[in-house]
Amino acid sequence: MTDRFRVVPAAYVLLRRHDEVLLQLRQGTGYMDGHWATAAAGHVEAEESVFAAACREAHEELGVMIEVADLVPLTSMHRTHGNGRPVDERVDWFFECRRWVGEPRLVETDKAADLRWFGLDTLPQPVVPHELAVLDRLRAGDLLPVITHGF
Repeated sequence: MTDRFRVVPAAYVLLRRHDEVLLQLRQGTGYMDGHWATAAAGHVEAEESVFAAACREAHEELGVMIEVADLVPLTSMHRTHGNGRPVDERVDWFFECRRWVGEPRLVETDKAADLRWFGLDTLPQPVVPHELAVLDRLRAGDLLPVITHGF
């Protein structure tokens, strides 16, 4: 019998201001430190919807309040690192948000070194690869509802 693909679900919130996106520079996490990443993202907790997780992560990481109604689904990504480890088998939901309450700021300063707005045409380097795939497709206007990465 073949093992089933087990997934770790995560929510990503792309705060958008005009043609810009808010990114954080990761540090001290042990995963992609030194890479720019979506400013608010994290695992969906038990008995939590992906929408609730997105709102919670935006508050925990950026200190802003987001209403579920202001989350615009962009894409879902089924991804793997190809190593068979359950922690590296993921389904990620990406949302765009253009309205929130509060000024975004680094709340978890032990996990991020910087927070900045970037145009989609002027993204910094390096960006977490699977997130860059979403940002590149968003910029190009060909972001599909469901995408894969790492297969």
